[in-house]
Amino acid sequence: MSASTPLPPLPEPGAPLCDAHAHLDMLEDPARALANAAVAGVALVATVVDLSEDERTFSELDAWLAGARELLDASGHDALAVPDVRIVVGAHPHNASLFTPAVASRMREATTLPRVSAFGELGLDFHYDHSPRDAQRTAFRQQLVIAREVGFPVIVHVREAHDEGLAILAEQGLPPAGCVIHCFTEDAAMAERFLELGCILSFAGPVTFKKAQGIREAAAITPLDRLLVETDAPFLAPEPLRGRKNEPAFTVLTAVAVADAKGIPTAEVASAALENARWLFRRG
Repeated sequence: MSASTPLPPLPEPGAPLCDAHAHLDMLEDPARALANAAVAGVALVATVVDLSEDERTFSELDAWLAGARELLDASGHDALAVPDVRIVVGAHPHNASLFTPAVASRMREATTLPRVSAFGELGLDFHYDHSPRDAQRTAFRQQLVIAREVGFPVIVHVREAHDEGLAILAEQGLPPAGCVIHCFTEDAAMAERFLELGCILSFAGPVTFKKAQGIREAAAITPLDRLLVETDAPFLAPEPLRGRKNEPAFTVLTAVAVADAKGIPTAEVASAALENARWLFRRG
């Protein structure tokens, strides 16, 4: 395991919490990140595998977990449990043009693998347009169909496409197993629309940003039973750690910001988000 930047001081969450969306395979040292998460109070981490790209998470996750256990034992944290890791599989909208029948078949096959618990992140990204928009729409719809067929929840990515994303979800119908709008970055009015449809909203580092009052207002109106916290690690590190690579331990800073927006203790947000994550990722 490589050397890494020491874990900065973090607030106590007051209760175990989750990181409902991370990319462990993009981190320099996933084992250390999982050990740090345990020290910070994170009990569950959901990590994303894009089936149109690299699937190494499946072959390396056991080693990451074992490495995290060794690090915790060596640092005197032998009483702490390594976070429960759940896997989310699918095709990101950036790679929608690569969403072939073979990838769709692989999604169905992956539902039988250990820890695989949801499909995602699927959806629309009209900011970068790495795949043509028609390809994004098609892949989004097809993955929603598969989710309904196999009874899996979905983790949805929408960027500069919220109106159309909402319309497609309404047209297709939400999978009964659950639908998360990952890294929610819109205002309270848009939050209300997704909540009315039946979605769960997941808040990431941007809720902590100084100019993100609209996101905090969205968090404030989101019921505790429809709320998650996440990092999207290694992206979007929260304040005051912006500029450094994000990791699951930093979810606690997001939980603090959400709790402050709601005017309640951080422990209430942490407990609710973890309960919601355990329900959502109950398969695998």
